[in-house]
Amino acid sequence: MPQFDVTIAGELNLDLVLYGLPAELPHERELLADRMALTLGSSSAIVAHNLAAIGCKVGFISRIGDDALGKIALERLAESGVDVSRTCQVKGAITGLTVILAREGGRNILTYPGTSFELRLADLDLDYLGSARHFHLSSYYLQRALRPDVPKLFEILKRAGLTLSLDTNDDPDDRWPKEIMETLRCVDVFLPNEREIKKIADTDHLDEAIAHFANLVPLLVVKMGAAGAVAQRGGERFSSKSIKVTPVDSVGAGDSFDAGFLSQYVRGADMAACLSSGNLAGAFSTTRAGGTEAFRDRKYQEQFWREHAER
Repeated sequence: MPQFDVTIAGELNLDLVLYGLPAELPHERELLADRMALTLGSSSAIVAHNLAAIGCKVGFISRIGDDALGKIALERLAESGVDVSRTCQVKGAITGLTVILAREGGRNILTYPGTSFELRLADLDLDYLGSARHFHLSSYYLQRALRPDVPKLFEILKRAGLTLSLDTNDDPDDRWPKEIMETLRCVDVFLPNEREIKKIADTDHLDEAIAHFANLVPLLVVKMGAAGAVAQRGGERFSSKSIKVTPVDSVGAGDSFDAGFLSQYVRGADMAACLSSGNLAGAFSTTRAGGTEAFRDRKYQEQFWREHAER
């Protein structure tokens, strides 16, 4: 039997979220937020944390500094039940930090990558990652040192019998290079949001982007926020409505969707159950600050699941 349901390799850092800032941010002014939250951040870690909170066995590998931010991030991830025994704490290295300016009508995301850029194939225990049913990779464009070897990594894990999923997240350079096509040859589940898939496909039309990638991957799942999600498997199209909640913020909602979807996918659930679980986890994430705070409250999670899971 595999040791884990899902293994993940990727970035690990904290998010500092500032709320209540004005719509305009003029230069040389001291602007006051009315609230703040320091939470576990980074897409890879959010997926891992929330998968574990939902009930999956998760193994995680990252490269972080031995500074205070790195220690806090590692502790937060471990508290959820994620196995972090293979994560490298590098002496003298600086852990990354993301500052999120949450404002009415949108947000700004400012990231100092730190060790996020430094994770390499040589840092990964491949036997450890292979001791799972499924492997997930987030933040493809952010993982600059690992990215050239992602096709090799995926081929190794594919040969080991794992299914594989990929969520690219944003490209900070806004270039969306086509080298990702080589990686997609091994991907079983591709999980972009609407903006990302159109950027990668270089089209303004969602249906064109879906048609393009449906021919490349066995299962394409597109996250559309308040509009829910759609999945394309061959010639079959599935859709699922979002769950209506009063959101605090949308930080990590897409990553939480990934966690909810994959928690059912690895158990062999049908597509309706996978999409429903993804939308449930994504909506739940938005009810507390950051991408993981809602999932840290077990009683609150159980209550939310009881109220919304069957709708």
